[in-house]
Amino acid sequence: MTVGLASVASPESRRRCHDRREPGRGPHKFGDTALKIYVGNLSFDTNEDSLRNAFAEHGDVEEVAVITDRDTGRPRGFAFVTMSDSAARTAIDSLNGKELDGRTLNVNEAKAKTDRGGGGGQRRGSW
Repeated sequence: MTVGLASVASPESRRRCHDRREPGRGPHKFGDTALKIYVGNLSFDTNEDSLRNAFAEHGDVEEVAVITDRDTGRPRGFAFVTMSDSAARTAIDSLNGKELDGRTLNVNEAKAKTDRGGGGGQRRGSW
């Protein structure tokens, strides 16, 4: 039996060959790629508009998502901002460690979401 080269490559290496994009990046309308930025240590009083205004000083803001608790609807203290790559890097350098609404911001490039497993719901049926 002959083993072809395609069968030797692991599923992980095949995935890397087909998906060359880096985490947090997507197509941008001007040819530059979009970069998703993680913004942590937010005040619970910080809203989408104040965050957008802070980042808009460094370039066009495509999207702002303040993350809220699904049960209470209260902010969880972090957000994601999407900007063009060059504007995002300038914003990261300028805003990391700066104060907004009384809190020192933690600003960096967002990491890809990892699979954390299932929800762990209750099993039904017989054991």
